[in-house]
This record gives sequence, structure tokens and C-alpha cells, in this order.
Amino acid sequence: MDNIFINIAGWIRDFIAGFGLSEGLVYLAMVLVKFVAVLVFVLLNVVFLVYMERRVAGFFQERLGPNRVGPQGIFQLVMDILKLLSKEDIVPAGADKLVYKTAAYVIFVPTMLVYMVIPFGKGMNVIDLNMGLFYILAVSSLTTLIIFMAGWGSRNKYSLIGGMRAVAQMVSYEIPFVFSFLGVIMLTGSLKLSTIVEAQQDVWFIVLQPIAFIIFLIAGNAEINRGPFDLPEGEQELVAGYHTEYTAGRFAMFYMAEYANLLAMAAIGTTVFLGGWHGPWLPGWLWFFIKMYILVFGQMWVRWTFPRIRIDHMMHFNWKVLLPISLANILVTGIGIKAYEMLRTMGWW
Repeated sequence: MDNIFINIAGWIRDFIAGFGLSEGLVYLAMVLVKFVAVLVFVLLNVVFLVYMERRVAGFFQERLGPNRVGPQGIFQLVMDILKLLSKEDIVPAGADKLVYKTAAYVIFVPTMLVYMVIPFGKGMNVIDLNMGLFYILAVSSLTTLIIFMAGWGSRNKYSLIGGMRAVAQMVSYEIPFVFSFLGVIMLTGSLKLSTIVEAQQDVWFIVLQPIAFIIFLIAGNAEINRGPFDLPEGEQELVAGYHTEYTAGRFAMFYMAEYANLLAMAAIGTTVFLGGWHGPWLPGWLWFFIKMYILVFGQMWVRWTFPRIRIDHMMHFNWKVLLPISLANILVTGIGIKAYEMLRTMGWW
């Protein structure tokens, strides 16, 4: 069971190679097959996460949640999708149509690029880059630009303010988010995600870097605009924020991207801090999914427990609390590594 997906990939590779293609074409074909597999996996999980969050929200708010359409309301999302597809697709007359439409079409792209390097199990990633962690940080930052494009292209003051909030929030929290990984990089000496997971075979980095893990959770939540950091789409003052003017299928793209980002953040946390595929008895890929969904549930718990904070409080917390703590964590990690090396050299360890 541990190698079931690797074996399936091997069978597909042998089938494609049977057509007499060159090694390079076979490699490109396998990358495409793996990308489609990851895309299907993400879309199916997004569908489940929407239902899961509604049930979690209902539980924490002492109400039922979806319960009418299908057993336990499991078909409610199907009806929502049909509703969105049947709605009229309206483009504001004053909008910059190229920017407005492009933002909706590409909002999913950075998230899918992140999934390309996530190791869902041993050998179970589309591409195993030597700079995988740096690649994730680079492509995920593109979301900031796309959200601002949506706000700017809509030519709506509420959308524009939502987009500007998103830029301020995501750029600010990206700094401690990046710093939360530096301790792990210092311990492993590598940016390769598979190497980082293999280094956690005996001890997970959540044990060695607990402060960094907490910073990652907080900054990551702010990066994907989840509550209580969902300031770019504050309903009370900005209607729906940067996607106020989007309807039908284009709104659905933004809605689905939020849950795809949530899943991606949980996958990154599982890879870097929770040992990735390591775990007893069960197949590695199953352990990965269990850890990933534990983090997803934790983020949903936070969203439906804490109220939305003020924008000035949020920025104050980032620059005056998270950033100094993340820098202190890097300093302590460096001192600890140096002390360990000195003790080992002296024969004390």
C-alpha cells in the first residue's frame, strides 16, 4: 500500500514508453499525467473542504449547517455549483476588462504551482526541486499581485481598498512567514523538500522548532486571508472586498482558490514541521493526508472561534510581535547549532 501510487505511475510510464517515444517526451508526458492527477486531487479536496467548513462552522456555532440536500447535506455544494453556473456573468461597464477577467482566470495558477513540488509521500511529487522551498515562497507570492489585479480591474472603491489591504497584509506577513522556515533550513542545510522530510525520520521539526511552527501557522493564516485575518474582504465595510464585482463562475474561481490555498498551507506545514510521510503502521501517503487535515481542521477552528481584528492591530501584531520573535528564533537556532557542533567536537556529545 505504501507504494501503490508510485507503482501506478510506473505502469503509466511503461505504457507511454511502449509507443516508442524518446526519454525526454516520456518524462514530459509523465509530468503532465502527474499534474492532472494533482489537479483532480485538489479539486476533489476543495469540494470536500467547503462541506467540511460548513459543518465545522455549524458545530462551533451550535447550529446544524447543511442538512437538507442529500444525507447530512452532502449534496448542498452540488446545488451551489449549479446555482453559480446558472447565474448571469456580469462585467462592470467601467472595469478594465482585460485585468478584471485575467485575475479570475489565473487566481488558481500559483496554488497549483505550489502543489507541483509537495511530496505527498516518498517519491510522490511531480518535480523534486533542489530549491523546492524557495520555489514555493516565490510562486505563492504571485497571489498578492492577482488579488490586487482583481481589486484594481473592478473599478470599484470597495474592491480597490480590499486589494490594497491584501497587498499590505500579505507583503507584511510574508516576512515572518519566510523567517519561520529559516530555522529548519539551518538544521537540514537544504531547501529540497524531500530532504527536509527525510531529516525528520527520528524527530519532527515541530519539536525542534515549536516557535517557528506557531509563527508559520499565524503568518500562513494571514497569507491566505483566513479569519481572523480576512481583512481584504471585510463584509461590514467592504462588502466582499476585492471580489465584490465578480459573479457566477469567476466568483467561484476565487472561492475555490481560498480552499486550495488552505490545503496548500496545510501541506507545506505537514512537509516542513510534521514529518511529512513519516509515521508508524499506516502508508506514508495516508499519514501525510491525516496530518494535513489535522492542520486544516485547526485553521477552521481558529476562523470560527476568534472575531476579525482591526487592520491596525493586525499590522502592529506582525511588525512588533511576530517579526522580532521570528528573528530571535533564528538567532537561538544558530547558537544552538553552533553549541552542538562545539560539544560534539570536544567529545561531549
